[in-house]
Amino acid sequence: MQELKVQPECIPCFFRQVVIALKDSPLENKNKLKIMQECLQEVSYQQLERTPAHATTFVHRRVRELLGYDPFLEKKKKFNQIALGLYPELKKIIASSNEPLRTAVRLAIAGNVIDFGIFAEIDIEGELQKALSVDMPFEEYEALEEAIIRNNEILYLLDNAGEIVFDRLLIEFLQEQNRKVIAVVKGAPVINDATMEDAIEVGLTEVCKVVDNGSDGIGTILEWCSESFRETFSEASLIISKGQGNFETLSTAEKNIFFLFQVKCEVVAAFIGVRKGERLLIGTNTLREHLYGVPQVK
Repeated sequence: MQELKVQPECIPCFFRQVVIALKDSPLENKNKLKIMQECLQEVSYQQLERTPAHATTFVHRRVRELLGYDPFLEKKKKFNQIALGLYPELKKIIASSNEPLRTAVRLAIAGNVIDFGIFAEIDIEGELQKALSVDMPFEEYEALEEAIIRNNEILYLLDNAGEIVFDRLLIEFLQEQNRKVIAVVKGAPVINDATMEDAIEVGLTEVCKVVDNGSDGIGTILEWCSESFRETFSEASLIISKGQGNFETLSTAEKNIFFLFQVKCEVVAAFIGVRKGERLLIGTNTLREHLYGVPQVK
């Protein structure tokens, strides 16, 4: 099976992400333009036969190196606090639902819209209003529910800061069902992806075991991750994966993975065969059959 690869449409998106990273910088425009030039060179050095997440990782490394700091740090803290402010009401919504697991899953997917790598402004509350009613082209809720019943341990790959508060809600529900959850953050900053500091800030470390993957790669690029994480990943019988970056980098993995994310670009939308902006809950079995005609493993 072939992984999603960089397309021509990805290149301007790479630079739009740099513009977003530099937006709040106190640097003069001439210095911002110099950073843009450096990032243009960085892209030219990359082998573009891999996923967009691979190439973008190098671009963001270069941005942080040239700035000398993490440009998303304060935004991450801001959105962690905004999401924590929503937490009590979201907890009530799940508790009062006739289908609490489905509700928690849908809210977790709604949280995936908090992505400053793609969007500069986020309407969180508007997204939440749509989250519980919008139709989804792939919503494998029953398959996920069955997988949760069959597996006592779940590896949960986190995505963004802020969003991890929504993940905390789902993880809390899973643990209330006597499931052991190990949540995974990045080993170092990249865009607004969650790190251990974010997990501590939103109280996730008090809810479940949290480990880092030893990498600053966008998504989960296994060859860049630590040996200890690769071992944990290899041993996992059920994986819940949040975010488009994780989908890009793990869509061909021979693992039992359920991907929860919003499709944020035309390239990924075309790859899957859905519209940009769609929310998805799709497992690797269905994904292989949908994309490659590979029969599902029962």
